Amino acid sequence: MANETTKAAVQYTDKDIEQLPAREQVRLRPGMWIGKLGDGSLPEDGIYTLIKEVVDNSVDEFTMGSGSQIDIDIEDKWVTIRDYGRGIPLNMLDACVGVMNVSGKYQGAGYKKTVGLNGVGLKAVNYLSLHFEARSVREGRARTVVFEQGLLKDDRWEEGVTEKAGTTVRYLVDEEIFGIYDYHLDYVEQRVKNYTYLNTGLVFKFNGKRYESKHGLLDLLNENLDEEPVYPPIHIKGTDVEIAFTHGSGYGETYFSFVNSQYTPMGGTHQAALKEAVAKTIKEFFKKDYDPSDVRGSIVAAISVSVEEPEFESQTKIKLSSKNMGPGLLSVRQFIGDFVKQELDNYLHKHPESAQLLNKKIVANEKERKAITTVQKKAREIAKKVSLNNKKLRDCKIHLSDAKNPRREESMIFITEGLSASGSITASRDVQTQAVFSLRGKPKNCYGESKAFVYKNEEFNLLQAALDIEESIDNLRYNKIIIATDADVDGMHIRLLMMGFFLQFFPDVIRQNHLFVLQTPLFRVQNRQQTKVIYCYNEEEKQRAMAEIGANYEVTRFKGLGEISSEEFREFIGPKMRLEPVKISSEEPIHTMLEFYLGSNTPERQGFIVDNLRIEADYVDEIR
Repeated sequence: MANETTKAAVQYTDKDIEQLPAREQVRLRPGMWIGKLGDGSLPEDGIYTLIKEVVDNSVDEFTMGSGSQIDIDIEDKWVTIRDYGRGIPLNMLDACVGVMNVSGKYQGAGYKKTVGLNGVGLKAVNYLSLHFEARSVREGRARTVVFEQGLLKDDRWEEGVTEKAGTTVRYLVDEEIFGIYDYHLDYVEQRVKNYTYLNTGLVFKFNGKRYESKHGLLDLLNENLDEEPVYPPIHIKGTDVEIAFTHGSGYGETYFSFVNSQYTPMGGTHQAALKEAVAKTIKEFFKKDYDPSDVRGSIVAAISVSVEEPEFESQTKIKLSSKNMGPGLLSVRQFIGDFVKQELDNYLHKHPESAQLLNKKIVANEKERKAITTVQKKAREIAKKVSLNNKKLRDCKIHLSDAKNPRREESMIFITEGLSASGSITASRDVQTQAVFSLRGKPKNCYGESKAFVYKNEEFNLLQAALDIEESIDNLRYNKIIIATDADVDGMHIRLLMMGFFLQFFPDVIRQNHLFVLQTPLFRVQNRQQTKVIYCYNEEEKQRAMAEIGANYEVTRFKGLGEISSEEFREFIGPKMRLEPVKISSEEPIHTMLEFYLGSNTPERQGFIVDNLRIEADYVDEIR
């Protein structure tokens, strides 16, 4: 009987073995080379990784002492990057941009502390572009190679060229691979700024605007402070390490960390070493057994280290995993610990006024922490009891905290209002990566409240427990926190109150690009037979849809998420989901924004809302 029930073995022969050329490998599995694709709504999306791969080569030219300016232009989705370095050797230009694992960096000692050493970057950009061209100018000669979807189409040589030496790369990302995408230029601008902070003396021109830094990480800190610091930022530099930090008056800890000019938003061994070293050195300086959380509360810090042959947790290089500064060198922990212990201790002795203000801040943090301990313990007990049967949270199976799960960055949570809306999303979601948290009516206004308010408010207490950000944002369970509310006045009000909650108590959720607003369609346009349906997100799209369908059309205006069926919702929270990132402008302090949007200046705010209305005219009267 056993033989009769055994399934026939699947044939496995030589014909089943297939070797793909490098171009086909990259185009078939782009995520292996550039991380996730995305649509441009997140700063780690693939289109920005491609820009970085090109720019890194130009920065390496500057690092090697050649070329002090890099030009970046983005227009109509065309990206052009021009450096003034030595130029790629002409005879090898086609191979350097078109043949995998061809590189001039493998043996060069000067390249030991760069990020990309595998000869992949430019080729990945080439293979994933609909059109790609590279031009190199050297000693009066030039060569231009042109590719389409990674295939060479043209090869031109020129003599007697008067242009400055250097390399120009121009490309258009292939929508066949990426789908519909769009560049958020502020994401590119931030990357440009980061390059200047880490390479003083290097000038960038991005879409004609000039960027440069004279004081490195000190400039980064000053430009990202959204409030007056408690004391002037501390700035210390050494061989292969630079650190700057100060304290603000808000909540949480904010870090900007870099390895070999690579931004590491998920931190890693260097950031962990900094946190430990700062707390330990300050405790020893004041000879007080302060709790590390009190020492670091409200800190805003930046660190840059140069590591030989760095190792990262993934291809996107967003978290450093290297234990040592390089083969045979000190551990990252000891290197940074020794540096901070000496330089920070010296600084505090030389600047007693700053030391006094720092100590005062730590004492204030300690006092507030102890004041909310009783409330916190009670709130935690409530959260534990409710979590056993938490009807507000419908969790997913994969979380951002699952370090080894390749889909961890796909995890998201929808914060929505009402049973009908949460029911529609819950029924249509991907249970692997999409969680739902249901609000009960309008949340409380957080403006001016202390952290104890979060523990006293059951809804906010359960939300912070669901996100697991009470102790640190490093524990965040979802990569995207998505506010999903109705497209009406009440929905907008709830959206604003939720933004206020994160701005007041967890601003790093926004700073690290985790908070979004879900864009759902305002209209459904269909023909009378309902054989063709078009969903529209604004008036312009509605007009185009009506023209496309013709005379016999029907228009439905969605006023609430509950009106959208679960079948329809699958399209709106699937691969084509439209998200609007919530961002903090460095030009406007958080407390100023909170005071304006959530303070007591009702008439002024009402006028601003009406003047900047982006919804249909028939809602103006309701707001007034």
